[in-house]
Amino acid sequence: MSSNSLLDSLLNSSTNSSSTNPIDISSILSATSGNAAAIDVNTAVAAAIYADRAPERVWQADQTTLSNESSALTQIENATTSVANDLQSLNTLDGPLAARTVTSSGSDVTATAAAGTAAGTHTVIVNSLATTGSWYSALESSATSALPTSSFTIKTASGASQTFSTGSGTSGDNLNDLASAINAASLGVTASVVTDADGARISVVANSSGAAADFSVTSGSGFSFTQATAGTNASLTIDGVPVSSASNTVTGAIAGVTLNLQGASQTQETLTVASDANQVSDAINQFVTDYNTLVGLVNTQFTADSNGNEGPLGSDSTIVNLQSALQQALNYAATPASGSTTTVSNLNDLGITQNNDGTLSVDTTTLDSALINNPNGVQNFFEGSALNGFANSFGTTLNTFTDPAQGAFTLDLQGISAQNTDLTNEINDFETNYIANQQTVLTAAYSNAEEALQALPTEEKQIQAELGNNGSGSSS
Repeated sequence: MSSNSLLDSLLNSSTNSSSTNPIDISSILSATSGNAAAIDVNTAVAAAIYADRAPERVWQADQTTLSNESSALTQIENATTSVANDLQSLNTLDGPLAARTVTSSGSDVTATAAAGTAAGTHTVIVNSLATTGSWYSALESSATSALPTSSFTIKTASGASQTFSTGSGTSGDNLNDLASAINAASLGVTASVVTDADGARISVVANSSGAAADFSVTSGSGFSFTQATAGTNASLTIDGVPVSSASNTVTGAIAGVTLNLQGASQTQETLTVASDANQVSDAINQFVTDYNTLVGLVNTQFTADSNGNEGPLGSDSTIVNLQSALQQALNYAATPASGSTTTVSNLNDLGITQNNDGTLSVDTTTLDSALINNPNGVQNFFEGSALNGFANSFGTTLNTFTDPAQGAFTLDLQGISAQNTDLTNEINDFETNYIANQQTVLTAAYSNAEEALQALPTEEKQIQAELGNNGSGSSS
């Protein structure tokens, strides 16, 4: 309304008044404007726009809710994936359940076993260790002393040979030169100069132990070699079978087992290959820990706060279904392993029980007993006869949630993202098609009102003069 229209309204109102006092326009303006000398256009427009944006605040609140849902769902998805990975580890032929330890009753031999190696005991007698052939030359005053004129031949067990000359002014001037020449010959030996308080010698050592890598040195006059050690094979018996090995690391004699020969006391020792209970225990306890983390996150969604509000996913069907799936998976029962007199048919047989809140507890004594006394039963429970046991059953269930293409988590998160995108588009459209226009219209309107307000004092004086009010009070 323009200032003139406002004043016309006030004057019309005063005409019908029974009061005989002149109209005081200043007091009326003071009452209606709150003593405001001017309109703050920016503040007024901002207040109006804030009111107009009420739908946006509702949409933004919805986006916050969606963000909380997405964050909680992603956290639960990650926890579910951890449990799925634990189950996969317990359902592989080279995983913890297939790990083996080897213990020895003596000190002559230690051993390791590959995953899945058949459990059992073996007797071993080490008669002699494998040795590495080596020769050394006569003593010289130093590594750089001139050598006498001579020659020698190195011949390998395979028949390869080479003759070297000394004191010739070429490769055999001194021990350092001679070592370099031998190494360059690629005879399967390594030459080095050994210096001590008495002088220097050249040492030649086969690159491998055993008879096949042995070599000989035939010396000429003036520069001689002495054999330090002959290259020989290790000699041992395994379960009564004689075995010869070029190395003190023996592989292949027992399937999946690597023997490390440490001594040769020629006494019988017993090797025991068994399931690695520690690795299996660690894997099972990791599964329980990750399962409890997942259950805790799920439980949080259905726990009301002081205001009675559940978690962001309290009504999400994916989480409701997951909670049910986790409970049902624990009811799995296995059939006895083939040839086993005892069985591990369920989690209780492993000392794993469920608490009131759905989490699991492990009785270490019961678990350790099962791992030591019935490792085949434990393996059968998790792996079944063909990787179709508890781990596979539970893992298949979880895959319906974690599958990256069609899993429930994926589809749920995609739905949340789509809703969030729709809200963002709605907000952007509202800003572009309504708020921007309102800002222009309101700015113009309030600016006009401000101009009219600034003109009122002058118009007021004119009206007061017309009414006969000259600032000296009212007339009778």
